[in-house]
Amino acid sequence: MELLTKDSLESVVLSENVFNKPFKESLIHQVIVSFQTMHRQGSKSQKSRAEVKGSNKKPWRQKGTGRARAGSVKSPIWRSGGVTFASKPKRYIKKINKKMYKEALRSIFSKLFYQNRLVLLKDFSINNYKTFLLVKKLKDMSIKSVLIILSNYDKNLFLASRNLHMVNICTTRSINPVNLIFFKNIILTIDSLKKIEEDLL
Repeated sequence: MELLTKDSLESVVLSENVFNKPFKESLIHQVIVSFQTMHRQGSKSQKSRAEVKGSNKKPWRQKGTGRARAGSVKSPIWRSGGVTFASKPKRYIKKINKKMYKEALRSIFSKLFYQNRLVLLKDFSINNYKTFLLVKKLKDMSIKSVLIILSNYDKNLFLASRNLHMVNICTTRSINPVNLIFFKNIILTIDSLKKIEEDLL
């Protein structure tokens, strides 16, 4: 298995253990659900009758008024009363082990390779953090929607891409399955390709 670099037309041999795996849709679905679950904010909070501000005094006597009996103005039945079974902050977790996560990434990379969505470059950088430089570079390559995977953090690229909705920059350490599937093209450098193969083998 080989992939040509787009800038220097060199042929790079790919690991079959990473880029020649069957597409496991159910596994990828599990991993994506787990990833998105972990990113849920889980910060919603409501007040129960015990937490609502107000008096604990009985509004009126139990009998003799002709009105419905009431024990507290904090009752969930009353306006501005507490909430029954109030929601509290919660951390959402759906565990996926490393073996499953790596297998899902290998499956996704294999699919990307066979769909010709991987773009391999010898190097990818810009000499300034201006967004128009990155836009021009991608336009010359006829690429709009792209995830650029680098071996190391590049400040210029990260700053230049912050205002571009369909461009995302990440390092090999922060690859996630959602981004790999969402973006139409994936740009890899030779260094980042080697690191990905090392991490996923």
